[in-house]
Amino acid sequence: MPTVKNLILDLGGVLLNLDYNRTKQAFRAYGVPDFDAHYTQFKGSTLFDDLETGKVSNEAFYRALKSELGLDLTDDQIKAAWNAMLLDFPVERIEFLKDLRTRYRLFLLSNTNAIHYEAFQKTFREASGKHLDDFFDKAYYSHLLGLRKPGPEPYQAILDEQGLKPEETLFVDDTLPNLAGAREVGMQVIHLQAPATLEGLGL
Repeated sequence: MPTVKNLILDLGGVLLNLDYNRTKQAFRAYGVPDFDAHYTQFKGSTLFDDLETGKVSNEAFYRALKSELGLDLTDDQIKAAWNAMLLDFPVERIEFLKDLRTRYRLFLLSNTNAIHYEAFQKTFREASGKHLDDFFDKAYYSHLLGLRKPGPEPYQAILDEQGLKPEETLFVDDTLPNLAGAREVGMQVIHLQAPATLEGLGL
């Protein structure tokens, strides 16, 4: 196996701790007992993909979700519940990122959206005093890149822009389907499964 010179890391579940149940509980408190059913319906439409590829505004997302839920909620209420799933960046993981940066070309690739982006950047600044992007050669966010996993396009875009050899590039993600696109373009992959952590992979 070729030596790994480049690392591409996922964000949620790899660097940022997540708890989807917190978002379910937040919406339940607003009077939505079956948020999973609505969320599944919502993901089945193009709006979710459009949100994560920057094709639709936060306001359009809020309107669509309010319509799906059939509730008269404010944008701020939707935002708070939507962001409730975003937890913390453990201190030891931030320190590990600093170490990885000294040994690899380091990149971030996240399927995310402008609403979450604002929230997790604030959380990271509070934990580290710095911007998350400062820890990477470059951070790629789906809503800014206009491409999202699991297709091969975002991986190929990074390889092309950065001049990386795929066989020397390792992609780490906690979501198994997201590894398919990375494999398709020739990258090495690791499926990070809880309770395993990034800092415990032996990189």
